Amino acid sequence: MPLSITLAEAKGFLRVADATEDALVGLLIDAAEARVAAAVGLALTPASPAPLRLAVLVLVAHAYEHRDDGEPPLGLVETWLAPYREARL
Repeated sequence: MPLSITLAEAKGFLRVADATEDALVGLLIDAAEARVAAAVGLALTPASPAPLRLAVLVLVAHAYEHRDDGEPPLGLVETWLAPYREARL
């Protein structure tokens, strides 16, 4: 179940109008949210900062458009994730 963005938000971002892809888009949202949350060490919610929510949308869009290419690289959204990563020594 998506936590930071809704199915409707993702479909709007993807410009998907019908419901035939809802299950796929929902799955992509779940996967992208898990990757972003793991990368920054935060639980995502609808109140998460905009850059983190946008990172989820970009990963969803990349995975949707490049389904046969495997996992989207986090490098696509690294500049949005970096400020939220915990510094580790």
